[in-house]
Amino acid sequence: MAAETSFNVLRHVLVPEHHLLSQEEADAVLGEMGITRGQLPKIRKSDPGIKVLETIHGPIDEGRVIKIVRKSETAQEFVVYRLVTRG
Repeated sequence: MAAETSFNVLRHVLVPEHHLLSQEEADAVLGEMGITRGQLPKIRKSDPGIKVLETIHGPIDEGRVIKIVRKSETAQEFVVYRLVTRG
């Protein structure tokens, strides 16, 4: 029943694009930014966007990095990164 009533929140117009980065991509981004994983803002494993990504990529472990692309009228695109944490 839940599968029939659920929907992909990432397809909603108000929800920004979410992308799971590979370990290599995450390391490259963090190197360019000059920061560590622990310095990234956090996103919980229980976040609906993460749950949808898990249907595509399988279980997402804590410590993985998510790229979020927000559309903006002034900046066109604004990219942020989040560290997956438990919860």
